[in-house]
Amino acid sequence: MLVLRLLNVVAPAYFLCISLVTFVLQIFLFIPSMFRDPSTTPLFSPALLHGALFLFLSANALGNYVLVIQSSPEDLGKDLNLGKGGEVADWLDGSRSPGSALPSTHFCRLCARVTQRHDHHCFFTGNCIGSRNMRNFIMFCLYTSLACLDSLVAGMAYISATLSMSFVDPLAFLTLLPHSISQFFSGALLSSEMFVILMLYLWLGIGLACAGFCCHQMLLILRGQTRYQLFSRKPGE
Repeated sequence: MLVLRLLNVVAPAYFLCISLVTFVLQIFLFIPSMFRDPSTTPLFSPALLHGALFLFLSANALGNYVLVIQSSPEDLGKDLNLGKGGEVADWLDGSRSPGSALPSTHFCRLCARVTQRHDHHCFFTGNCIGSRNMRNFIMFCLYTSLACLDSLVAGMAYISATLSMSFVDPLAFLTLLPHSISQFFSGALLSSEMFVILMLYLWLGIGLACAGFCCHQMLLILRGQTRYQLFSRKPGE
């Protein structure tokens, strides 16, 4: 439990740090490098269009992140006076009294609350995901995946222009990391460029994870299930 509580603090800090690093790279590195193209008009330059798109995706991702936290599931245990800790869990599964189990509810020991239509506990928001904040959570995953994709494309364009390399061949991206590591330790690659390359793979991983999780949540909604019901094998609740 101590490890989970620590993860509940570290994961949100990790997400906010990655968001801050992404914002700084986009505003102070990727977008300014796009203004160097003399063939584009100032009004419809790729830099302005990309900057507007990135700000739109980032604002929606962070906005829904805040709404997920603000719209935390209501604690049903307070109204029902079920007790605290293990006493609440006993009431929910019906072990304290026959017929006392509450349908579609779950007690989260990290949040210490009873959640209606509990789906899962999200460590990156430090909150339970239930019926009240499910919509914002799905939108958060969607916009985060799109923001990561946007940053990935912008980062690849920056690396392509800086290192004079092409990503037309799919193998170029797969071999970029080991090749860059060897160049970095040999002194042929700057630390700033190596950091951007590492961020490319981080954006790819986060983007794919958020996109997969968003699709999984949408599938569960269409089936009328939650993750808790799926893994506890209670599809009829």
